Amino acid sequence: MDNDIGKTAGLNSPNTCTGKMGIPTPREREALSAMKSLKERVRKIKKRIDELRGLKDDTYAEEIGSLKGQLVPLKKEWNSLGRKRDAAAKERMILLGHETEE
Repeated sequence: MDNDIGKTAGLNSPNTCTGKMGIPTPREREALSAMKSLKERVRKIKKRIDELRGLKDDTYAEEIGSLKGQLVPLKKEWNSLGRKRDAAAKERMILLGHETEE
């Protein structure tokens, strides 16, 4: 009997996983890291808005408006990063055989 377990178990087959897949995958980690960085930027802006509102001084209305305006593109970027993260997660699930391509 052949003692080469790899051959008898079919481990040399092209359909066999050759290594562990990191979870989250590098693409997922990249998107998550960017989202974390973006979230920190948003928190700083929102904190500043709260500070200015706490002063109850109308002279800061323009700055508050400007800060709120900065949040708009950040929200769009957040949504884009979320879509990238979701696509990377779907790709991982397809590679693992848990989902099918549609």
